[in-house]
Amino acid sequence: MLTALRYYWIVAKGYRLRPWASPYLRWRLETFFGKEADRLDASKFFALLWRERARLRRFLAWAAERRRAQRRW
Repeated sequence: MLTALRYYWIVAKGYRLRPWASPYLRWRLETFFGKEADRLDASKFFALLWRERARLRRFLAWAAERRRAQRRW
């Protein structure tokens, strides 16, 4: 959970109360999920995150591993 919050805090800068409006998060979600994530409003955003929570959990584990690897250098 802490990994998810840390990642969110970094990537949602300026849009922390409206993450579905963040250009960076929209780009990441479109890259990750494809056309399905093209035009998201709040309800579609949270529905997509809930439905794909297992995939997102794996992505966040990978992102945390990359972060730890960068710190070792």
